[in-house]
Amino acid sequence: MSEKKQVLILCTGNSCRSIMAEALINAKLGDCMQARSSGVKASGAVNPHAKALLEQKGYWRESYHSKVIESVLDTAFDLVVTVCDHAKETCPMFPHAVKTLHIAFEDPSGKDVLEYEKTLELIEKELLPKVKEELCQ
Repeated sequence: MSEKKQVLILCTGNSCRSIMAEALINAKLGDCMQARSSGVKASGAVNPHAKALLEQKGYWRESYHSKVIESVLDTAFDLVVTVCDHAKETCPMFPHAVKTLHIAFEDPSGKDVLEYEKTLELIEKELLPKVKEELCQ
């Protein structure tokens, strides 16, 4: 069996959308890839509504936390996915050549709890198939 492909989900604050995407990829596509997430300006905290939703769905892992981009720059990722326009515009150069993919999602932070569920559903519906197509051959 080959090694799992490495995916980085990049957002601005690494508190909500990127954490959701990381958890979904690991839960649904973990047989062929491993996801990590980071922020170009990491907030240092996971959004409590995002965490509660991921816990409710059974996707949460205690290892998930808000990380600065510098903590993952030396990792040889097979794919970097930006999930917000700001992260796409400020995405750093990685030392290793890497494919990139951009799929923006509106930030549910500060909105009704139902917006978090909608965002999670959109990530599952729109991002997961594209990531799978790129890396699970």
